[in-house]
Amino acid sequence: MAFNAAQTARIGWFFGQKLLAARMGRPVRLPEALRERPMPDRQRLLADLRALVEQDWRNIEAGYYAPPADGLGKPLEEIRRALDFFADLSAVEQRRHGGREERVLAEAPPGRYPPYYLQKFHFQTDGYLSDASAARYDHQVEVLFGGGAAAMRRQALVPLKRALAGNSVPRNSVVGRGARLLDVACGTGRFLREVKANYPRLHVTGLDLSPYYLSVARRELAPWSRARFVEGMAEAMPFADAEFDVVTCIYLFHELPPRIRRAAVAEIRRVLRPGGTLIFVDSLQTGDEPDYDSTLELFPIAFHEPYYESYLRADLDLLWSPGFTPGERIPAYFSKVVSYRRDGDIS
Repeated sequence: MAFNAAQTARIGWFFGQKLLAARMGRPVRLPEALRERPMPDRQRLLADLRALVEQDWRNIEAGYYAPPADGLGKPLEEIRRALDFFADLSAVEQRRHGGREERVLAEAPPGRYPPYYLQKFHFQTDGYLSDASAARYDHQVEVLFGGGAAAMRRQALVPLKRALAGNSVPRNSVVGRGARLLDVACGTGRFLREVKANYPRLHVTGLDLSPYYLSVARRELAPWSRARFVEGMAEAMPFADAEFDVVTCIYLFHELPPRIRRAAVAEIRRVLRPGGTLIFVDSLQTGDEPDYDSTLELFPIAFHEPYYESYLRADLDLLWSPGFTPGERIPAYFSKVVSYRRDGDIS
Protein backbone atom coordinates (compact mmCIF):
# COMPACT_ATOMS: atom_id res chain seq x y z
CA MET A 1 0.00 0.00 0.00
CA ALA A 2 2.82 2.40 0.85
CA PHE A 3 4.56 1.65 -2.45
CA ASN A 4 1.36 2.15 -4.46
CA ALA A 5 0.57 5.38 -2.62
CA ALA A 6 4.06 6.77 -3.31
CA GLN A 7 3.99 5.80 -6.97
CA THR A 8 0.44 7.10 -7.46
CA ALA A 9 1.49 10.45 -6.00
CA ARG A 10 4.56 10.46 -8.21
CA ILE A 11 2.56 9.79 -11.38
CA GLY A 12 -0.04 12.39 -10.40
CA TRP A 13 2.69 15.00 -9.87
CA PHE A 14 4.57 14.41 -13.11
CA PHE A 15 1.61 13.48 -15.34
CA GLY A 16 -0.13 16.63 -14.18
CA GLN A 17 2.87 18.70 -15.25
CA LYS A 18 2.90 16.87 -18.57
CA LEU A 19 -0.73 17.87 -19.21
CA LEU A 20 -0.13 21.46 -18.09
CA ALA A 21 2.97 21.77 -20.31
CA ALA A 22 0.94 20.50 -23.27
CA ARG A 23 -1.78 23.09 -22.61
CA MET A 24 0.78 25.90 -22.35
CA GLY A 25 2.51 25.02 -25.63
CA ARG A 26 1.44 25.00 -29.25
CA PRO A 27 0.93 21.53 -30.75
CA VAL A 28 3.32 20.51 -33.49
CA ARG A 29 1.96 20.13 -36.99
CA LEU A 30 1.16 16.48 -37.64
CA PRO A 31 2.62 14.95 -40.79
CA GLU A 32 -0.04 13.94 -43.30
CA ALA A 33 0.68 10.26 -42.75
CA LEU A 34 -0.19 10.51 -39.04
CA ARG A 35 -3.33 12.65 -39.18
CA GLU A 36 -5.81 9.81 -39.55
CA ARG A 37 -4.03 7.31 -37.34
CA PRO A 38 -5.12 6.74 -33.73
CA MET A 39 -2.83 7.34 -30.77
CA PRO A 40 -3.17 6.23 -27.14
CA ASP A 41 -5.37 8.59 -25.17
CA ARG A 42 -4.86 9.75 -21.59
CA GLN A 43 -6.81 6.84 -20.12
CA ARG A 44 -4.69 4.30 -22.01
CA LEU A 45 -1.43 5.98 -20.97
CA LEU A 46 -2.46 6.06 -17.32
CA ALA A 47 -3.61 2.43 -17.44
CA ASP A 48 -0.26 1.39 -18.90
CA LEU A 49 1.57 3.44 -16.27
CA ARG A 50 -0.38 1.62 -13.57
CA ALA A 51 0.61 -1.68 -15.20
CA LEU A 52 4.25 -0.58 -15.05
CA VAL A 53 3.89 0.19 -11.33
CA GLU A 54 2.37 -3.27 -10.79
CA GLN A 55 5.26 -4.86 -12.72
CA ASP A 56 7.71 -2.86 -10.60
CA TRP A 57 6.12 -4.10 -7.38
CA ARG A 58 6.09 -7.73 -8.54
CA ASN A 59 9.83 -7.47 -9.16
CA ILE A 60 10.33 -6.10 -5.65
CA GLU A 61 8.20 -8.91 -4.19
CA ALA A 62 10.25 -11.45 -6.14
CA GLY A 63 13.47 -10.05 -4.68
CA TYR A 64 14.97 -8.65 -7.88
CA TYR A 65 15.61 -5.30 -6.21
CA ALA A 66 14.80 -3.30 -3.09
CA PRO A 67 11.90 -0.83 -2.95
CA PRO A 68 13.08 2.45 -4.47
CA ALA A 69 13.50 5.67 -2.55
CA ASP A 70 12.01 7.70 -5.38
CA GLY A 71 8.66 8.93 -4.17
CA LEU A 72 8.37 12.68 -4.41
CA GLY A 73 11.51 13.30 -2.38
CA LYS A 74 11.70 16.66 -0.62
CA PRO A 75 8.53 18.64 -1.44
CA LEU A 76 10.21 22.06 -1.54
CA GLU A 77 12.95 20.74 -3.81
CA GLU A 78 10.37 19.17 -6.13
CA ILE A 79 8.45 22.45 -6.30
CA ARG A 80 11.68 24.30 -7.13
CA ARG A 81 12.42 21.83 -9.95
CA ALA A 82 8.90 22.20 -11.31
CA LEU A 83 9.13 26.00 -11.30
CA ASP A 84 12.47 25.79 -13.12
CA PHE A 85 10.98 23.38 -15.67
CA PHE A 86 8.10 25.71 -16.47
CA ALA A 87 10.35 28.78 -16.50
CA ASP A 88 12.40 27.11 -19.23
CA LEU A 89 9.36 25.94 -21.18
CA SER A 90 9.01 29.09 -23.30
CA ALA A 91 12.58 28.66 -24.61
CA VAL A 92 11.84 25.00 -25.39
CA GLU A 93 8.68 26.01 -27.27
CA GLN A 94 10.59 28.62 -29.26
CA ARG A 95 13.04 25.98 -30.45
CA ARG A 96 10.23 23.50 -31.15
CA HIS A 97 8.56 25.92 -33.54
CA GLY A 98 11.70 27.75 -34.70
CA GLY A 99 14.29 27.12 -37.37
CA ARG A 100 16.83 24.33 -37.58
CA GLU A 101 19.66 26.59 -36.43
CA GLU A 102 17.99 26.90 -33.01
CA ARG A 103 18.18 23.13 -32.47
CA VAL A 104 21.97 22.80 -32.59
CA LEU A 105 24.56 24.16 -30.14
CA ALA A 106 26.71 26.81 -31.78
CA GLU A 107 28.72 27.83 -28.71
CA ALA A 108 30.40 24.48 -27.91
CA PRO A 109 34.23 24.34 -28.13
CA PRO A 110 35.11 23.46 -31.75
CA GLY A 111 36.33 19.91 -32.24
CA ARG A 112 35.76 18.76 -28.66
CA TYR A 113 32.45 17.02 -29.28
CA PRO A 114 31.19 15.00 -32.27
CA PRO A 115 28.57 16.79 -34.38
CA TYR A 116 25.69 14.48 -33.40
CA TYR A 117 26.22 15.39 -29.74
CA LEU A 118 25.61 19.08 -30.38
CA GLN A 119 21.92 18.49 -31.10
CA LYS A 120 19.59 20.03 -28.52
CA PHE A 121 17.75 16.76 -27.94
CA HIS A 122 14.22 17.31 -26.56
CA PHE A 123 14.79 20.98 -27.50
CA GLN A 124 16.46 21.36 -24.12
CA THR A 125 18.38 24.52 -23.33
CA ASP A 126 22.18 24.09 -23.75
CA GLY A 127 21.78 20.52 -25.01
CA TYR A 128 23.82 18.29 -22.68
CA LEU A 129 26.49 20.88 -22.05
CA SER A 130 25.67 23.04 -19.05
CA ASP A 131 25.12 22.77 -15.30
CA ALA A 132 21.56 24.04 -15.75
CA SER A 133 20.76 21.32 -18.28
CA ALA A 134 22.20 18.63 -16.01
CA ALA A 135 20.17 19.92 -13.05
CA ARG A 136 16.96 20.03 -15.10
CA TYR A 137 17.27 16.83 -17.14
CA ASP A 138 15.82 14.18 -14.82
CA HIS A 139 12.77 16.29 -14.07
CA GLN A 140 12.20 16.88 -17.80
CA VAL A 141 12.35 13.15 -18.51
CA GLU A 142 9.96 12.29 -15.69
CA VAL A 143 7.46 14.85 -17.00
CA LEU A 144 7.86 13.46 -20.53
CA PHE A 145 6.94 9.95 -19.31
CA GLY A 146 4.37 11.03 -16.72
CA GLY A 147 6.41 9.82 -13.75
CA GLY A 148 7.35 6.45 -15.25
CA ALA A 149 11.00 7.05 -16.22
CA ALA A 150 12.60 5.72 -13.04
CA ALA A 151 10.39 2.61 -13.04
CA MET A 152 11.25 1.92 -16.70
CA ARG A 153 14.98 2.11 -15.91
CA ARG A 154 14.53 -0.14 -12.88
CA GLN A 155 13.41 -3.04 -15.05
CA ALA A 156 17.07 -3.41 -16.07
CA LEU A 157 17.79 -4.59 -12.52
CA VAL A 158 15.99 -7.87 -13.30
CA PRO A 159 18.54 -9.20 -15.83
CA LEU A 160 21.31 -7.58 -13.76
CA LYS A 161 20.47 -9.76 -10.76
CA ARG A 162 20.58 -12.86 -12.95
CA ALA A 163 23.86 -11.76 -14.53
CA LEU A 164 25.56 -11.18 -11.17
CA ALA A 165 24.13 -14.35 -9.64
CA GLY A 166 25.58 -16.38 -12.53
CA ASN A 167 28.78 -14.37 -12.81
CA SER A 168 31.90 -16.51 -13.09
CA VAL A 169 34.99 -14.37 -13.54
CA PRO A 170 38.00 -16.15 -15.07
CA ARG A 171 40.91 -16.36 -12.65
CA ASN A 172 43.29 -14.78 -15.14
CA SER A 173 40.85 -11.92 -15.88
CA VAL A 174 41.67 -8.31 -15.11
CA VAL A 175 38.39 -8.25 -13.22
CA GLY A 176 39.30 -11.18 -11.00
CA ARG A 177 39.00 -9.00 -7.88
CA GLY A 178 35.23 -8.89 -8.30
CA ALA A 179 32.55 -8.22 -10.87
CA ARG A 180 32.71 -4.87 -12.63
CA LEU A 181 29.91 -3.01 -14.35
CA LEU A 182 30.13 -0.27 -16.97
CA ASP A 183 27.18 2.05 -17.62
CA VAL A 184 27.62 3.58 -21.09
CA ALA A 185 26.19 7.11 -21.34
CA CYS A 186 25.43 7.16 -17.62
CA GLY A 187 24.13 10.74 -17.67
CA THR A 188 23.34 12.02 -14.19
CA GLY A 189 23.85 8.57 -12.65
CA ARG A 190 20.24 7.80 -11.78
CA PHE A 191 20.50 4.17 -12.91
CA LEU A 192 23.88 3.64 -11.23
CA ARG A 193 22.36 4.98 -8.02
CA GLU A 194 19.76 2.19 -8.22
CA VAL A 195 22.52 -0.34 -8.92
CA LYS A 196 24.60 0.74 -5.92
CA ALA A 197 21.54 0.82 -3.65
CA ASN A 198 21.12 -2.89 -4.40
CA TYR A 199 24.79 -3.90 -4.83
CA PRO A 200 26.84 -1.48 -2.68
CA ARG A 201 30.09 -3.47 -3.07
CA LEU A 202 29.87 -3.81 -6.86
CA HIS A 203 32.56 -1.95 -8.81
CA VAL A 204 30.77 0.44 -11.18
CA THR A 205 32.05 2.80 -13.85
CA GLY A 206 29.98 5.52 -15.50
CA LEU A 207 31.00 6.77 -18.94
CA ASP A 208 29.53 9.95 -20.39
CA LEU A 209 30.52 12.71 -22.78
CA SER A 210 29.12 15.57 -20.68
CA PRO A 211 31.32 16.81 -17.81
CA TYR A 212 28.27 18.60 -16.41
CA TYR A 213 26.16 15.45 -16.21
CA LEU A 214 29.10 13.51 -14.77
CA SER A 215 29.39 16.12 -12.03
CA VAL A 216 25.79 15.40 -11.00
CA ALA A 217 26.45 11.65 -11.21
CA ARG A 218 29.40 11.94 -8.84
CA ARG A 219 27.20 13.70 -6.30
CA GLU A 220 24.45 11.09 -6.73
CA LEU A 221 26.88 8.26 -5.95
CA ALA A 222 28.94 10.05 -3.30
CA PRO A 223 27.52 7.82 -0.49
CA TRP A 224 29.14 4.73 -2.06
CA SER A 225 32.71 3.64 -2.70
CA ARG A 226 33.87 1.61 -5.74
CA ALA A 227 32.36 4.06 -8.21
CA ARG A 228 34.32 5.97 -10.84
CA PHE A 229 33.30 8.28 -13.65
CA VAL A 230 35.06 8.77 -16.95
CA GLU A 231 34.45 11.39 -19.62
CA GLY A 232 34.43 9.80 -23.06
CA MET A 233 32.54 8.64 -26.14
CA ALA A 234 30.69 5.34 -26.49
CA GLU A 235 32.29 4.85 -29.91
CA ALA A 236 35.86 5.27 -28.55
CA MET A 237 35.99 4.09 -24.94
CA PRO A 238 39.18 4.58 -22.88
CA PHE A 239 39.06 1.07 -21.38
CA ALA A 240 41.01 -2.15 -21.76
CA ASP A 241 39.75 -5.16 -23.70
CA ALA A 242 37.43 -7.42 -21.66
CA GLU A 243 37.59 -5.07 -18.67
CA PHE A 244 33.95 -5.47 -17.61
CA ASP A 245 31.63 -8.33 -16.66
CA VAL A 246 28.42 -6.39 -17.26
CA VAL A 247 27.73 -3.45 -19.56
CA THR A 248 24.51 -1.47 -19.34
CA CYS A 249 23.42 0.91 -22.07
CA ILE A 250 20.30 2.92 -21.25
CA TYR A 251 18.51 5.34 -23.63
CA LEU A 252 21.58 5.97 -25.76
CA PHE A 253 21.09 4.28 -29.12
CA HIS A 254 18.04 6.27 -30.24
CA GLU A 255 20.23 9.41 -30.02
CA LEU A 256 23.06 8.02 -32.17
CA PRO A 257 23.37 8.11 -35.96
CA PRO A 258 23.44 4.57 -37.47
CA ARG A 259 27.19 4.65 -38.16
CA ILE A 260 27.98 5.69 -34.58
CA ARG A 261 25.62 3.00 -33.27
CA ARG A 262 27.65 0.35 -35.06
CA ALA A 263 30.89 1.80 -33.70
CA ALA A 264 29.45 1.78 -30.15
CA VAL A 265 28.46 -1.88 -30.57
CA ALA A 266 32.03 -2.73 -31.59
CA GLU A 267 33.40 -0.92 -28.54
CA ILE A 268 30.98 -2.62 -26.14
CA ARG A 269 31.94 -5.94 -27.68
CA ARG A 270 35.60 -5.10 -27.06
CA VAL A 271 35.34 -4.01 -23.41
CA LEU A 272 32.87 -6.72 -22.30
CA ARG A 273 34.52 -10.02 -21.44
CA PRO A 274 33.43 -13.22 -23.19
CA GLY A 275 30.56 -14.70 -21.22
CA GLY A 276 29.64 -11.29 -19.86
CA THR A 277 26.19 -9.69 -20.04
CA LEU A 278 24.99 -6.65 -21.96
CA ILE A 279 21.78 -5.05 -20.68
CA PHE A 280 20.21 -2.71 -23.22
CA VAL A 281 17.33 -0.37 -22.43
CA ASP A 282 15.79 1.97 -24.95
CA SER A 283 12.54 3.06 -26.56
CA LEU A 284 10.02 0.65 -27.99
CA GLN A 285 10.40 0.15 -31.72
CA THR A 286 7.84 -0.07 -34.49
CA GLY A 287 5.68 -3.16 -34.02
CA ASP A 288 6.62 -3.83 -30.37
CA GLU A 289 3.29 -2.36 -29.22
CA PRO A 290 1.27 -1.57 -32.39
CA ASP A 291 -1.08 0.83 -30.59
CA TYR A 292 1.92 3.03 -29.82
CA ASP A 293 3.42 3.08 -33.33
CA SER A 294 1.92 6.44 -34.30
CA THR A 295 3.13 8.06 -31.08
CA LEU A 296 6.63 6.70 -31.68
CA GLU A 297 6.62 8.16 -35.17
CA LEU A 298 5.53 11.54 -33.82
CA PHE A 299 8.14 11.58 -31.06
CA PRO A 300 11.17 12.69 -33.13
CA ILE A 301 9.15 15.61 -34.51
CA ALA A 302 7.68 16.72 -31.18
CA PHE A 303 10.93 16.34 -29.21
CA HIS A 304 13.74 16.81 -31.74
CA GLU A 305 15.28 13.36 -31.95
CA PRO A 306 16.95 13.45 -35.41
CA TYR A 307 18.22 9.84 -35.27
CA TYR A 308 15.15 8.28 -33.69
CA GLU A 309 13.42 7.32 -36.92
CA SER A 310 16.34 5.12 -37.98
CA TYR A 311 16.35 3.54 -34.51
CA LEU A 312 12.66 2.61 -34.84
CA ARG A 313 13.50 0.53 -37.92
CA ALA A 314 16.74 -1.01 -36.62
CA ASP A 315 16.98 -4.78 -36.11
CA LEU A 316 18.61 -4.94 -32.68
CA ASP A 317 19.58 -8.61 -32.84
CA LEU A 318 21.23 -7.99 -36.20
CA LEU A 319 22.94 -4.87 -34.84
CA TRP A 320 24.42 -6.84 -31.93
CA SER A 321 25.69 -9.66 -34.13
CA PRO A 322 28.08 -11.23 -34.47
CA GLY A 323 29.36 -11.48 -30.95
CA PHE A 324 26.18 -11.44 -28.85
CA THR A 325 23.46 -14.01 -28.17
CA PRO A 326 20.01 -12.57 -27.36
CA GLY A 327 18.57 -13.28 -23.92
CA GLU A 328 15.40 -12.07 -22.23
CA ARG A 329 13.16 -9.21 -23.35
CA ILE A 330 11.08 -7.21 -20.92
CA PRO A 331 8.47 -4.61 -21.99
CA ALA A 332 8.39 -1.50 -19.81
CA TYR A 333 5.74 1.05 -20.87
CA PHE A 334 7.38 3.13 -23.65
CA SER A 335 10.63 1.20 -23.24
CA LYS A 336 12.01 -2.29 -23.44
CA VAL A 337 14.85 -4.15 -21.77
CA VAL A 338 16.88 -6.61 -23.83
CA SER A 339 19.79 -8.64 -22.50
CA TYR A 340 22.59 -10.25 -24.52
CA ARG A 341 25.39 -12.66 -23.65
CA ARG A 342 28.83 -11.88 -25.04
CA ASP A 343 29.91 -14.88 -27.06
CA GLY A 344 33.29 -16.51 -26.58
CA ASP A 345 35.28 -18.74 -24.29
CA ILE A 346 35.16 -17.60 -20.64
CA SER A 347 38.01 -19.81 -19.45
